[in-house]
Amino acid sequence: MYQIDFQHPVRVWFVGIGGISMSGLAMILAREGFAVGGSDKVESAISRELEASGIRVAIGQRRENITDEIDLAVFSAAIHPDNPEYEAVLEKGIPFLTRAELLGQLMKNYRLPAAVSGTHGKTTTTSILSEILLAVDADPTLSIGGILPSIGGNVRIGGGKYFVAEACEYTDSFLQLFPKVGIILNIEEDHLDYFKDLHHIRKSFRRFAELIPADGVLVINAEIRDLPEITGGLACKVVTFSGTDPRKAAAGSRKPGAEKKAQPADYYPSGITYDEWGHPSFELHGPAEYGAPVRIRLRIPGTHNVGNAIAAIAAAEWMGISREDCARGAAGFTGTERRFQYIGEKNGFTIIDDYAHHPTEIMATLRAAGACPHRRIVCVFQPHTYTRTKALLKEFAQALTLADVVVLAKIYPARETDTLGVSSETLRQEILRLGHECLCFPDFSEIEKYLLANCRKGDLVITMGAGNVDEVGKNILS
Repeated sequence: MYQIDFQHPVRVWFVGIGGISMSGLAMILAREGFAVGGSDKVESAISRELEASGIRVAIGQRRENITDEIDLAVFSAAIHPDNPEYEAVLEKGIPFLTRAELLGQLMKNYRLPAAVSGTHGKTTTTSILSEILLAVDADPTLSIGGILPSIGGNVRIGGGKYFVAEACEYTDSFLQLFPKVGIILNIEEDHLDYFKDLHHIRKSFRRFAELIPADGVLVINAEIRDLPEITGGLACKVVTFSGTDPRKAAAGSRKPGAEKKAQPADYYPSGITYDEWGHPSFELHGPAEYGAPVRIRLRIPGTHNVGNAIAAIAAAEWMGISREDCARGAAGFTGTERRFQYIGEKNGFTIIDDYAHHPTEIMATLRAAGACPHRRIVCVFQPHTYTRTKALLKEFAQALTLADVVVLAKIYPARETDTLGVSSETLRQEILRLGHECLCFPDFSEIEKYLLANCRKGDLVITMGAGNVDEVGKNILS
């Protein structure tokens, strides 16, 4: 495998440079003195930002982009062997790395590299851990899967010992990393265009846990089913966390004596309360060696973010940050772009945008919305990929019924071309079978017309999905 040498920068070409992670890695190399360029299928805000920073971006992926001057190519996970630039790189014998391989090599340059994994919550948890390190002037290097306002982007080049990055399980890319601190937030079915089933996914997360050395730590959700399958026999220290109060969970159990038998995780909350916008506050309990319980006040909504914050704090404490500083850093986090992001108001209704594209994420986001002031919740959902939509069709339909009104956009295909016989109309019929109102429109302009004609003062409109559905809110405001 090609080895990056920071002492000898070379010319690097990123195929798929417009991705949030690829763009961040390109920025890191550019700031380290490498000559960086890349290509993507379409122009975007990210591609324009890269060009403004001096990085050449070619729109459209074609063979002629791959010249003899390129010393190294980097491929995103979405690039397949039939891609013309991929073919040209192989024909010319140019060395190449995957995005994950490059990220793993970068990790080796830091004493305390942390990787945040899980089916959901990676960007938020990575961002909270980042804010904690920034709050104590630890000068971390950061690679985040979303735009963090406090650093003005998704990447930060630091000079300290800390490196914090998201670790995505898709195509097993997180197995190319070298974390000393690992976080596993949850393990559920997703990316079924690559994984065979949940068992296959769990095996991959077990292999990720095995990457952590004996002097490292794994922070893992105690509520993951059959946890010993993931943690048993690991060389590293294992620290568990929970986002729910164990006493309340036991009290709500139907099993006799459950309250007495409840064993809390190493880190857990109690006394969870919410302000008028659904921002949670709670008492954080953790190992006594790190101090007494402390009150955590978050500025992001939703019960699910209690667990995300606790996971970040557990990792930060092991990395040497005091519990009080963790509380201060977590309180400073106000969210990343496309994570329950306030977009604006029009005709008295509020527009929020969220990246949720899995049924569990949809339920969490809509429950968070339910805690906010609203007349009705109108969810504009853009399904992401045909495989995910088909595999989780019933789960999507059930989750979306938490909204008062559901409006569906066409499926965003991303890397896929085969429709598998599924469409947004298929999902609409499933929602209607549940007795819930649902509309489906062929394009964004029709959705925008519907919202402007039907939404009233006090309505909360949420555009939701991992594609380009955020354009709906922006177009309405403009």
